[in-house]
Amino acid sequence: MDWYPLWNSLRIAAISCILVFFSGIFMAYYVARLPSWLKGLVDVILTMPLVLPPTVCGWLLLLVFGLNHPVGQFLAQWGVQFVMTWYGGVIASAVVAFPLMYRTACGAFESFDETLAWSGRTLGLSDTYIFWHIRMPYCRQGIMAGTVLAFARALGEYGATSMLIGYIPHSTATISTTVYQLWRTNDEYSAFIWVLVNIAISAVVLLTINMLGKRSRTRRQA
Repeated sequence: MDWYPLWNSLRIAAISCILVFFSGIFMAYYVARLPSWLKGLVDVILTMPLVLPPTVCGWLLLLVFGLNHPVGQFLAQWGVQFVMTWYGGVIASAVVAFPLMYRTACGAFESFDETLAWSGRTLGLSDTYIFWHIRMPYCRQGIMAGTVLAFARALGEYGATSMLIGYIPHSTATISTTVYQLWRTNDEYSAFIWVLVNIAISAVVLLTINMLGKRSRTRRQA
């Protein structure tokens, strides 16, 4: 059995998870500091991929990175192409997974007790130090939960990924696109195997989230 789709899916999900981890935390932290009218507008834009159909996200990505469009043509001149390449799947997965990380980070930061930050400033601590050594440790349970959710969403992404990178064996194939292709060719046994693999990974992700939630509740009670 060819296990490339599993490797490719894990690779795409891991890289996109790293991207949305830092970008989601960064945007959640700085959007909270914006004026209320601007904060609401930016929040809607950043959360939009969460409610849009994945195929719409894929279509929009094709408008940006397609070889018949200015950005795609400019990148192609430098040897960078996101259409029909596995790293294009990273972009697609990151776009659809970003809102989960962003919204979860927003919730975690909103629960932060700002008196801790004010106390740190009175002691002469910089905002950077306070962020990494006080705010992030305080919000780590929520941040970790958001990271796991973003990874799971990226791992299971199909709509935007299939539109941007398609299905090329040993190149762009992922678990989701492989299941669809096997179903189309009436290879239901192989499709069932990949479904079981996906279910097993999803179960691990859900167990991880439950464990993080349990640890968070235990910590609050303590």
